[in-house]
Amino acid sequence: PRSVPAPGRARRSCGRRGLRTGRGASAGGEPGRCAALVVVTVEIRFSLLLLNLEEYYFEQHTANHIINKDCKDERKFRGSLKICSKSIIFEPDDNIQPIIKIPLRDCISIKAPEDNEANNPFTRNTSGGISVVCTQVFLIKERNVIAPYKTVRGRTEHLFQLDVAGKVGDVVQTLHQLYRASCLDKMGDQAAMITAILQSRLARTSFDKNRFQSISETLHMECKAEMVTPLVTNPGHVCVTDANLYFQPLNGYPKPVVQITLQNVRRIYKRRHGLMPLGLEVFCTENDLCSDIYLKFYNYQDRDEVYFLIATYIENHIAEHTAESYMLQWQRGHISNYQYLLHLNNLADRSCNDLSQYPVFPWIIADYSSSVLDLTKPETFRDLSKPVGALNKERLDRLVTRYQEMPEPKFMYGSHYSSPGYVLFYLVRVAPEYMLCLQNGKFDHADRMFNSIAETWKNCLDGATDFKELIPEFYENDSSFLVNSLKLDLGKRQGGKMVEDVELPPWASGPDDFLQKSQEALESPYVSEHLHEWIDIIFGYKQKGSEAIAAHNVFHPLTYEGGVDLNSIMDPNEKVALLTQILEFGQTPKQLFTTPHPQRIIPKLKSLSRTSSHSTSIAESPVSPNEESFEDLTEESITLAWNNIAKLKLDKQYKIHKEAITGIAVTCNGSSVFTTSQDSTLKMFSKDSKTIQRSVSFSNMALSSCVILPGDTTVISSSWDNHIYFYSIAFGRQQDVLMGHDDAVSKICWRDGRLFSASWDSTVKVWHCVPGETVSNKKHHFELLAELEHDVSVNTIALVTRTECLNMIFLLFLLFTSFFHTDSRHLLSTGEDCCFKVIDVQTGMLISSVTTEEPQRCFKWDGNTILSGSQSGELLIWDLLGGKVTERIKGHTGAVMSMWMNEQCNSVITGGEDKHIMFWKLQY
Repeated sequence: PRSVPAPGRARRSCGRRGLRTGRGASAGGEPGRCAALVVVTVEIRFSLLLLNLEEYYFEQHTANHIINKDCKDERKFRGSLKICSKSIIFEPDDNIQPIIKIPLRDCISIKAPEDNEANNPFTRNTSGGISVVCTQVFLIKERNVIAPYKTVRGRTEHLFQLDVAGKVGDVVQTLHQLYRASCLDKMGDQAAMITAILQSRLARTSFDKNRFQSISETLHMECKAEMVTPLVTNPGHVCVTDANLYFQPLNGYPKPVVQITLQNVRRIYKRRHGLMPLGLEVFCTENDLCSDIYLKFYNYQDRDEVYFLIATYIENHIAEHTAESYMLQWQRGHISNYQYLLHLNNLADRSCNDLSQYPVFPWIIADYSSSVLDLTKPETFRDLSKPVGALNKERLDRLVTRYQEMPEPKFMYGSHYSSPGYVLFYLVRVAPEYMLCLQNGKFDHADRMFNSIAETWKNCLDGATDFKELIPEFYENDSSFLVNSLKLDLGKRQGGKMVEDVELPPWASGPDDFLQKSQEALESPYVSEHLHEWIDIIFGYKQKGSEAIAAHNVFHPLTYEGGVDLNSIMDPNEKVALLTQILEFGQTPKQLFTTPHPQRIIPKLKSLSRTSSHSTSIAESPVSPNEESFEDLTEESITLAWNNIAKLKLDKQYKIHKEAITGIAVTCNGSSVFTTSQDSTLKMFSKDSKTIQRSVSFSNMALSSCVILPGDTTVISSSWDNHIYFYSIAFGRQQDVLMGHDDAVSKICWRDGRLFSASWDSTVKVWHCVPGETVSNKKHHFELLAELEHDVSVNTIALVTRTECLNMIFLLFLLFTSFFHTDSRHLLSTGEDCCFKVIDVQTGMLISSVTTEEPQRCFKWDGNTILSGSQSGELLIWDLLGGKVTERIKGHTGAVMSMWMNEQCNSVITGGEDKHIMFWKLQY
């Protein structure tokens, strides 16, 4: 199976890290770039990219290559002889000379000359020689120039004189075995024989324990595997100790052993490789998409055991990230659109080490002809709700007609949006050796190369078989893939023009400017509002089934996970043919979401002047000091308060009830605090005099909550006796009573003249309330506007500021029967199951779940940080995105039952099971 890391920006994501560390083009590093010379500056020119498809590199020997022995033009070159499963490769020490590749299938004879063959020109003074007679050889990197391979046809003889004569017999025997495999007619039979040879070699060797970093290391397991590297895989032995993960290549290339310190591992993922659950990818960085090692095992049991050993080691200090946790970060603006797409690609088995599953990014911009790119106009952008194949209606109509007439299994598109050929189509200028490897030593035809951004986009819109999306490099910082800085000879187009740099749209002043504007487009408000639609198509619920058909998003069955079970295919030739088709055609990402993906939360504009014509991200737009309003300053103070919420300190505490405190309400000026309790009383506490000024009892049953109406004239209390009581602050008496429910009223809220009540009778009711005139003793007038029924008791409710979200929230009450809160787009709940759960209001999707040690009885949150009151009486501060407690504050001696926070979020009051109210202040 073929794989390649993207030659994009180093370290930020896919990067060119694989090329620079020997996991790519060569062990020595990346080819040097010089505008005047087309030379590779590294000393070691051999790489695994010189091998054929599905070929292995077994061993190497220092040798002399002798051509035309004992003739006038006899030539002798010092170098290294590589024995590979399908070819013999000789790398001369002299970089001017070409690397010679002799396909085994083109060999006539391979033998060690006998001393008694007096007439054989190879026998004189050739101790340790191997004679190879062939009909075809390839010359590669002559004068160290990266170019299509030169083919030399005709019968030629080559003598390779090994430094160690005693190894000749073993080498010849190996070559004879491999030659017989290469002569088999069917690819499946060839693969089976080569695999048998490989497994035999692996069985005769084991990991060299002398390679352990420390003699005190404890061995946990050892097994056979292959390290997946750009376009090839390298067989060897995997070893896991209590401190390190090791891989020792069978051939010692690119170095004797690869070592990963377990303490440095931050993420580890199981991968499907060739549609088989055999891959494992290990990351030692938190945000980098280029892994430190990618391993393919020969059975899933070995893969799972290695995964278990490493995961067990890191589970105590590394939080596992899910698609839902990244979604929450993205929705709230903590990660960019670019970062979110990288994370989704990673979670969907897209890897820079696998060309058939390379990270996929969307076409964003649709305008490649204007002189100025206007990111404020919707028509500048591609319709993200449709796959590329559905963007052109005329072409789509033809495809739909064909689809309807097609026998089962039906598919709408004859090619995929991401495949190895498409990836290298974009990257050929920085990864020419990858393209040569993929296409048997040749570049593509000049007119089919990546010549122009506009031409490529047009072909994706109009072409009969071109539906490709983009790759991450289009939204990164390294523009080298757009420039022919290596001065490669990529051919001449029909008009006579040589293929050089990629032609850019008029609105881009250069490659760097093109990438910068592409980044701005990706992070623009329009894309932030619509990116979830593209995610639905590529990673989500429109990827498969009836929704995919309705969205015109149906590809060949072999591209989908589970489309074929290779283990059930007994014929090796059929299996190889299917695997080749799968790898070359491309694969659909693993499905991450089965329900509609939530939309991103777009921050409100503070002023129209903040919107730039070049799409500066709203979240990052600058605000000059004279534009800041009072609301802006309030938002900043609230943000500052939440950033310092861990500095909350207890100011004062008072015991004011005989039982647990169930509700807290504070007047606008903050002078009076009203509390309800299970002791059936409503009390008014004065902060100034520090005394209880009023104590009112409405019934002999517990009161469950209280609110103060606007104007600080009336307090409303709910009771377990099924009633709701109205108390006049000004006149100090009960003003009205509402028989609200058939069971205890658990919670009440007030908003815009409407009363909302929840009850243990499994209903939530919405009332329109017209206050009575106290002087004339007229009662309040109540009109029931809505009654929402649920399957279980409703213990609490909360309201949102955006009324369009209200009904959606109430529909979720039947799921959440304990405390919750909302920030207009997210609903946070917690209950007896000891979990904080975040729900997207618009879609109902569960996007985060954090387990707590004990039930949390009340909380406040800003969308990122939670301040909760626990069953044990502590105030806990949670990093919701990180899924962990960051601070514990000692509070009540019993459960924290209720909590109030002021608008500035710098003052908190809590009521406890211990009958106390506690006043907390933020100490900056």
